Amino acid sequence: MEKVVAKKKYGQNFLKDSSVLDKIIQSMPHNNNQVVEIGPGLGDLTNKLVKYKDTTAYEVDTDLIANLQSTFATQLEQGRLKLIHTDVLSAWDKNQTLHDGKYDLIANLPYYIATNIILRALEDNNCENIMVMVQKEVAVKFTAQVNQKEYSSLGIIAQLLSHDRGIHFDVPPEAFEPAPKVMSSIFYIKKDMSKSIDKGLKDFLKASFIQPRKKLSKNLSSICNKNTLIDIFKELNINENARPHEVNASLYSQLYTKVKNGRN
Repeated sequence: MEKVVAKKKYGQNFLKDSSVLDKIIQSMPHNNNQVVEIGPGLGDLTNKLVKYKDTTAYEVDTDLIANLQSTFATQLEQGRLKLIHTDVLSAWDKNQTLHDGKYDLIANLPYYIATNIILRALEDNNCENIMVMVQKEVAVKFTAQVNQKEYSSLGIIAQLLSHDRGIHFDVPPEAFEPAPKVMSSIFYIKKDMSKSIDKGLKDFLKASFIQPRKKLSKNLSSICNKNTLIDIFKELNINENARPHEVNASLYSQLYTKVKNGRN
């Protein structure tokens, strides 16, 4: 079979280290959910996943689809693997979900769309667990706690929608072919399926962190009257000099509600 070469435009870095693959499988949630994989690449992780769970894999690259169809002919025939040849963000736009029932997203994500994919998975009502490999910097942002300098809107959204989140382990560049220039991390988010947040809160958080080193009140003055903000900060016992990373997720939720409702 012709050697498949990683394509830069799809952010492809094929995970080759079998010990890392085994650690991913060992870290999988224990439940009866279907597995969804995004960007199966050469199928190294897919090969391990289908031994444990029925898996649906989304792949955009036509060359890789042909390769995967050949490699997994038996699993495809037996229904243990379903391959979908499409851009995963388009699939979400069309169906609002990547699987009809409850599923866990387990994947080595393409770096260039990883953040977008995680945000979409958080919104997907059928996705219960997210366990993905991404650039370490992204993993840290989604798992950061209040008062950490990496704390941002991503960490707040993840916290508001989850029971638990954290980093399982780091993966060095040499575990991949070709080797990326950055450290990677496997991290997880166990979602709280009863929670949801509206788009307005996301826009509010974006405004809150527009200049992370400035005062939160200064950042929010572009969307709310300064005197109103002072009153709300007093009501919620938020220091008027607080920086965006110094306010916890619960307070952001309350702050947003009061700003949206004009403090009523």
